Amino acid sequence: MNWYVIYTKPKWEKKVAEQLAEAGIDCYCPLITQIRQWSDRKKKVEVPLFNSYVFVQLDESERNSVFQSAGVVRYLFWLGKPAIVRHEEIEVIKKWINTSDAADIMVDRYKIGDAIQLESGPFSAQKAIVQEVTNTHYVLVLESLGCVLKMKIK
Repeated sequence: MNWYVIYTKPKWEKKVAEQLAEAGIDCYCPLITQIRQWSDRKKKVEVPLFNSYVFVQLDESERNSVFQSAGVVRYLFWLGKPAIVRHEEIEVIKKWINTSDAADIMVDRYKIGDAIQLESGPFSAQKAIVQEVTNTHYVLVLESLGCVLKMKIK
């Protein structure tokens, strides 16, 4: 069975994942904890890692079953076909989210545009290109995963 990406209404990711799970569809909505500030308080909230995206694992013949859930807009397409995410990539995302601390990578020796291979942490053995380096964070492009990773420098 393949992993597909469905596009949801804005702010509906958790609701859609819950509805799909109740319908017996294997789905994954990666959530991260952030501290949000309001005028009177700060609060830890779980927000989706990817806005408006939920991953579903099902057979090609069952793809239309996700539209029974309110909030599902469409599938994400790549080159005219539904985008398929490899199982290994889903596992890397799960591993990264379950890791409590960020990988320790020395970025001060890298320049923008350098091609590197990550040596530790959840993205170990992944190849990346340094896109941005500041005093507080660095931005890496993980081409094999098709995403941009922004990490704080410890």
